[in-house]
Amino acid sequence: MSSIPDLSAEIISVFIGKVEDRWPDKAPSAIRKHATDAVLELKEHGFTADNQADKKVHGGPEKAIHHYAADHMEHWKSEFADKVDFFVPGCFGENISTLGLTEQNLCLGDVLTMGSAKVQVCQGRQPCWKLNAHTGIDKMAPSFQRSGRTGWYYRVVETGQVKSGDDMRLVERSMPEWSLARLIQARFGPKIDPVIAQELSENPLLSEAWRRSFAKKADRTFVENTDARLKG
Repeated sequence: MSSIPDLSAEIISVFIGKVEDRWPDKAPSAIRKHATDAVLELKEHGFTADNQADKKVHGGPEKAIHHYAADHMEHWKSEFADKVDFFVPGCFGENISTLGLTEQNLCLGDVLTMGSAKVQVCQGRQPCWKLNAHTGIDKMAPSFQRSGRTGWYYRVVETGQVKSGDDMRLVERSMPEWSLARLIQARFGPKIDPVIAQELSENPLLSEAWRRSFAKKADRTFVENTDARLKG
């Protein structure tokens, strides 16, 4: 076990949402979430007050909570200057927003307190076409993925209660060599050392979905086609 950096942040806002039919001829979504000041129960599958539309790819024990760094909002305002009013905490359908915790300083397997609960980082976000539809920006999902500013998902280690204004603090770090930034680049970059991909595919701290993806990338001949996911 490596030494633990003194890393903490206050939760700016907590967001929850309901399933909506927002787009003709497209699947429903709960990506539009709203801030709440309520004390929320955090269980194995996420906040009991939150909803997901397609539970095959959203939610579940390894996507219980989505955390997005409010630190990135200035980047997106610069990238899409005609949409500056859109880029505020909660705009990407995240559950948790903070300042000071990012893909650069968090690592795979990190355990953090969240209110009275504990959560563990287990993968980055894999953006899809719903980001394009939700933001009204056709290239949002590809830009999101390419930037590495995807946010990340937690599994719940200890259930508890969470509310806006609670503190988050890093309490355990086992893989300092695998920052989220490095992990996300490895997942979405076109090339990766097959040996490293194989090692990641066998890492129990990583979500099962991302282990399967790295298992495919361990094959030198594998070429991933992301058009359907990113463009719908």
